[in-house]
Amino acid sequence: MRKRRVSRQMFIRFGCVVGFFALPALTACSVDAVMRPDIDIGTTRTASVSSGRGLRNLVPSNPMMMAYPRFNLPRSDSSAMPAEEASCRRQLKRLGVKYRDLAPINDGGSCGIAYPVEVSSLSGGIEMSPSATLNCQMALTFARWTKNELAPAARTRYLSGISKIKQGSSYSCRRIAGTSVASEHSTGNALDVMAIELNNGKYLDVAKPGFFAFREKSLLNKVRSEGCDYFSTVLGPGYNADHADHFHFDLKPRRNGYVACK
Repeated sequence: MRKRRVSRQMFIRFGCVVGFFALPALTACSVDAVMRPDIDIGTTRTASVSSGRGLRNLVPSNPMMMAYPRFNLPRSDSSAMPAEEASCRRQLKRLGVKYRDLAPINDGGSCGIAYPVEVSSLSGGIEMSPSATLNCQMALTFARWTKNELAPAARTRYLSGISKIKQGSSYSCRRIAGTSVASEHSTGNALDVMAIELNNGKYLDVAKPGFFAFREKSLLNKVRSEGCDYFSTVLGPGYNADHADHFHFDLKPRRNGYVACK
């Protein structure tokens, strides 16, 4: 059964900045309480990031405070893993997802993932660049969306498979803009996509395409629309200036199954 959608606008860009050092948590979107999600953006201390135009005003001016990749340790023992976590991993394997289990992440407060996975590639050998640290359910949902919607849409419009998905932020310890509420990124429940690279060399930047880029617009509009049937939040160019260069996907729970498609 398809989820009930709240509203749609055009997309936006996003990105967050991570730090090996503790950085102040900055965020940039806020939304109405129940129907719309609070969306976070900004510098963080533990995110996987990729710079985009929407991030430039968020990157610290001090070069020593620029983003650094999180150092993730593999999980040493998964024998006590809950049944739902084990089931999720079996589904990832059936989809052809390459991942590794990581040691529990606990950055204090609401930041952490008890059973994180680090996804390096998806069905069809699609590389995740850089690897994304997520909770398993978010990884599984993104893998299904990629296989069922994104990859077929690319083949239809460009007669090519996908070689790489460039992500701007997966797990990231930060708060929602102007609040003390943890973002979905802080539990590995969100992912930001900056660009898509095809096997034929075509590079599709999520930033709003040119006026005559009809095929690219068609693809981006299609995957955004279909994403609303998989995720509870889908944001992209057109939502606000800070999301003008990426798609934001998350699985934020809401009453009555409402989905925020902006």
